[in-house]
This record gives sequence, C-alpha cells and structure tokens, in this order.
Amino acid sequence: MIRLAAGLLLCAACTTAAPPNIPGQSNGLQQVIGDPSISKAQPAPRKLRGRFLHITGDCDTTLSSIEPQLTFFLDIHPDPFYKSHSDATELCHSGKGQAGRFGAELTDCDTPISLVNATFKWIEDNLKDEIDFVIWTGDSARHDNDERLPRSDSQVLKLNRMIVEKFVDTFGKPDNIDDPDPTNDFVVPIVPTFGNNDILPHNIFSPGPNKWTRAYLDVWNRFVPQAQRHSFARGGWFFTEVIPNKLAVFSLNTLYFFDSNSAVDGCDLKSEPGYEHMEWLRTQLQFLRIRGMKAILIGHVPPARTDSKQNWDESCYQKYTLWMRQYRDVIVTSIYGHMNIDHFMFQDVKDLKYKFHIEGINDRSDPAKRRPARLRDDTFSISAKAQYLNELRSGWSELPAPPAGGIPTEDGNLDNADKDASGEGKELKKYLKAIGGPWAERFSLSLVSPSVVPNFFPTLRVMEYNITGLENEHPAEGPIGEPAEIFDSDLFEGGVIEQTDDEDDADIHPDKEAHGAKKKHKKGKKRKKPKKAPFPVPKPPSKTSPPGPGFSPQTLSPLSFTQYYANLTQIHEQIRSDEKHKHDPERHFKYKVEYATNDDKYYQMKDLTIRSWLDLAERIGRDSLKIKDQADDYELVEQHEHGIEPADEVETRQKTKKVKNRLWKEFIKRAFVHTKPDEEIDQEFG
Repeated sequence: MIRLAAGLLLCAACTTAAPPNIPGQSNGLQQVIGDPSISKAQPAPRKLRGRFLHITGDCDTTLSSIEPQLTFFLDIHPDPFYKSHSDATELCHSGKGQAGRFGAELTDCDTPISLVNATFKWIEDNLKDEIDFVIWTGDSARHDNDERLPRSDSQVLKLNRMIVEKFVDTFGKPDNIDDPDPTNDFVVPIVPTFGNNDILPHNIFSPGPNKWTRAYLDVWNRFVPQAQRHSFARGGWFFTEVIPNKLAVFSLNTLYFFDSNSAVDGCDLKSEPGYEHMEWLRTQLQFLRIRGMKAILIGHVPPARTDSKQNWDESCYQKYTLWMRQYRDVIVTSIYGHMNIDHFMFQDVKDLKYKFHIEGINDRSDPAKRRPARLRDDTFSISAKAQYLNELRSGWSELPAPPAGGIPTEDGNLDNADKDASGEGKELKKYLKAIGGPWAERFSLSLVSPSVVPNFFPTLRVMEYNITGLENEHPAEGPIGEPAEIFDSDLFEGGVIEQTDDEDDADIHPDKEAHGAKKKHKKGKKRKKPKKAPFPVPKPPSKTSPPGPGFSPQTLSPLSFTQYYANLTQIHEQIRSDEKHKHDPERHFKYKVEYATNDDKYYQMKDLTIRSWLDLAERIGRDSLKIKDQADDYELVEQHEHGIEPADEVETRQKTKKVKNRLWKEFIKRAFVHTKPDEEIDQEFG
C-alpha cells in the first residue's frame, strides 16, 4: 500500500494580525507579518501527498494559574491586544509580568499574533508542500473575557477575515489573488466550520438564515461551493470534494447539536434546524454512497458523552451514532476541536434507544439510560476534565478484551494469542460477536486534537492516509460539490428502512422523555427499547459491500498521525539566554515531534482503523499494564485478566496513589500536551 504522508491536524492558533481599524488597537499592538499581495512563485501542479491540515478553535472557558478550580481556553483565539511581558492575571493585556513573546502557557491569555505568524511560517517552511487540503474547525476570534475590551460582531468577523488572509498568504496562488473569481485562490482546498466563539453571544446560534450565516457566506466565499451557497445561508453546513469524485469533507454546524445552545432544541422535531441538518447529512451521505465516494466529517464541538459531560443534545447524539453506523461504508473518520485535550471517543450502537434490529446487538436490552445532570460546557474546569477522562477510561475498562491478549487479524486468526485449539475458536467467536464482527462495526470513532492556543503547549497534527490507486490524482483546484436535494424520493428510493406501524403511541413517540416529559415506571420492571424511530432510518451498507476505509485497511484509510508541539517554556528560556540574537527571537521557535502513532512504544498502532483504536482503548482501560523497555514500570502485567490483586498492591494503594497502567499515564500526559506533572497525574488519575 502507498502511504500518504500524514493528514496534518493543526489545532489551533490560526489567525492573523488585527488590522488597524479594530476597535481599541494601539500602535503598541502586534502586527501580522507578510503581505498577501506580494507575489510568490506559483507552485507547479502536484499529485496527492496524503496529508491534510487541521486548524481548530476552543470553547469559551477560563484558565487561571492561581485558582485551584481551573477552567480554560482550548484552541486558536488570536488576540490582537496581547502584550509581551504583561501580567497574565490581566489576561496579558496590561501590567508587567512573565507573558512570553509566543504566549503565556497555562494561563487565561489568548493567542498572541506572534504565535500565529510563527506557526504559519513553520507550516510554510515544513508542511505546506506536503498537504492535500486544510480542515479549519472554528473558534478564530478571541474570547470575550476582558470587560475593558468587550468583543463586538464586527471584531469577531474581522478576526475571522484575518485568518482567511493568513491562509491566502500561506496557501494562496499569487497569480489568482486579485482574480475576480474567489474560488480558485488556493493551491489546496480549505474547509472551515463554525466555532462557538465565532458568534455573539458565544454558543447561541439561532435557526437560519441569520446574520451569522449571511456574514460568513461572505467571509468564507472562497471555501463554500457555489452550488451550496443557498443551503449554507440556511444553516451554515456544506461539503466540498477535496479529491474530486473520491473524497469529500463535510463541514457540520455542530452549534445546532450543542447542548449549550439555548436557541435551538435538538434534532427530533422537524421544526428544528438540528433535524434539518441531520436530514441533509443523511441525504448527502446516501448520494456519496451512490457515487462510490467517501467522506470525512468535521465539526467544532465533538459528541462527548459520559455521565458528567455531554456536549450534544441526546437526540442529535442518537441520530449521529446511527448515521455513523449505517454509513460506515462511506465515512472514513470524524474530526473535532473545542475540548483542547488530546483524546478520542467511541459511539456505540448499544447506546441507541430505538430498536433497529442491528445484527449482533441485543434488541431486548433496556433503552439508553437517562443521563444524570451534567456540567455546562462553560464550566468545564480542570477537575471536570479529570472526571471526564476518568469516566472515558471507566467505559473503556468494560470493552471486550481479545482472547489471551491477542487481537483478530484480517484472516480471522489471532495475533499474540494462545493457539490452543480447544478454546481459541470459542473465545474468538465470543469476542468478535461482542465488538460487532471482525471489523468492530459496533463502534464508530471521533478524534479530538489539541490546539495551538497556548493554554497547554501549541500543537499540530499531521495525519497519514492511504492513496493506493490514487497516485495520479490531484487535490481539488477549488471548492466543488453538487449536493443532492433533500427528500429526493426518486434518487433515494430504497435508501431508508421501512418501519412497521404496529407499535403503540408510547413506542412511536419515546422522545417525550428526551424533551423533559418524565415517565414513571414500576420499580423492577424493565422497559423494552421502543420499536419505531420517528424519523427516516437510513439503510446500512449492502451485505456484499466490503467494510469501509475506517474499518478495513484500503484506499483512503487513515494510517497514522504525527503530533507536534512547541515547548514555549524552553523557547522563551532560549530567547532570554541568547544575547547574540536578541533581535531575532523567531529563530528559536519551532515545533518538534511529541509522538507518532506508527512509531510509538506506548500506543503501538499498526494503523488508525476502528479495531486499532478499540485495542488501544481496551489496553488503556486495564487496571495495570507494563510497557516494554520501561525500567520503572510496575510488575503488575495484565493480572486483571485473571482476577488477581496482589497483597502488596493493596498495601501500596492504601499508602499512596500511583498510576499502575503506564499506557493510561502516557495517555494523560499527551491529553494535556505534557504540561501536567507526574504527581498531579498520580493524584487525579491514579
């Protein structure tokens, strides 16, 4: 297989300098370097590299270096008012303090323009010519966290326009910049999406058309295909074919799914934009299936769902999980920002509350449990993040474990498994049934990357995917994508499942509880899953269809990613100690590899298909796990498989909290981009 050079997920600090007419800007503020009008050598047409760039923004929270209950910013958030050597407790807008040239890590401060410039310069020097397309997942304006400098609609839009111009400066075609056609200005496709801080008030996005969809239709006129401008104005969603006739990227407006958006009410009611959005997504995915194309889904707010944290309205989560399952032959993966912490999450079809007769799933199980009260998104503190990650791991600890520590291979055998014929076949069959077959089709996956905004350390991600058979293809030369019409019965005849009508009214309309109408049931009496969903249910892939690229290694399958980070603590120390080059601090700025999934003693992932992620999650969920070649590892290797808890372990656990699973500890280090000390990890995650 040909390995595409890694899809770059660059989460975060992507904006450009604030223009002189931003309210309140003074001559002391930073200015964007580079002028898009300066002509550059036109790059020759290039073939696919197999990489894409992901730039994202964050949620509106705060992080304080002195407050024990910490909440924080997450992604881009360029700040034209940031001042070097200012006071972090003044949000790096005034006073004297330790705010560094490229940001104040682990503080409330947003992204300085110098970090934006340095990041894009590093991309231009190191990654630009190896990228096939760019994913830009929102939050490209500073937070509204300083009462002395309140945000305005015009400023939010100006900051987003600046980012567009920064993309022009980095990825633009010099001979097309002044061309009247805005759709052919870039050497690679760029796909934006809405962040919850790209609007005012933050989080609140009303049904469209509205002033924000109209405004961003102008700001993003270079990115939205002409044929989809009407639907974008209506709801802020669109897709574009980044590899013509092969791969499309879907920009989801997750603000219509967002539990913190009080202007809308989920995805069950036909009057809601969330319902229309899901119908649009279903229709377009069916259209891609007919065309033999694949899709990557992107959005700002990820579908996080644990006992204490749920980002999406449950009705939207239910449809999303079902859509991911039914279109698993089309969807390659899904990618989000917002939460800043480096992690991933599964969607499990066993959480579906309706009875869909999905093979391998127990239709007689109870419906999805009503979720307990959850924290609001804007109070997602550091302690809440620890609770959220611990809950993720708790769920992973219940994942089916492969027989004898092995994992089924494509030929149905086991890697690293006991080959005893008397038990292997039975255990393997049980395991495969539990995960939804040999390709683990019970699950779907959502990836969340950290960002450039330096609340931790700035990060970039480069994802590698497979281009076997696409060696002579090229990235799209502009935004293209002819959509199918929603509810096109002629085109999509047979695209949805016919549901019977013999259910009673309570089964047909079980969503009443989801919208607040509680029902009492006799204690001890289990309630069956309702049989009929009150919405069109898409058909799954044909039984003769092969697994999709997210499940089985093939063309467009994700292979690996490399995570880069800029250690601002070290960079600023180098700047302070370098008297010789004190007028050239940029020379010290660089990103370096944090880890790579295809060359990693911890994750040990041969590819990024669902089964590889499932194997990683199952290992993270173990009580204890030793990593090879780690002299300081604990000698508690996979003993949970046999129900053994050594006596000395009990005594140690009573004396001090320590993380016994080294893979889990490394996962936490990476989640916080290596900014959390070992002692805190042991205390919060041990």
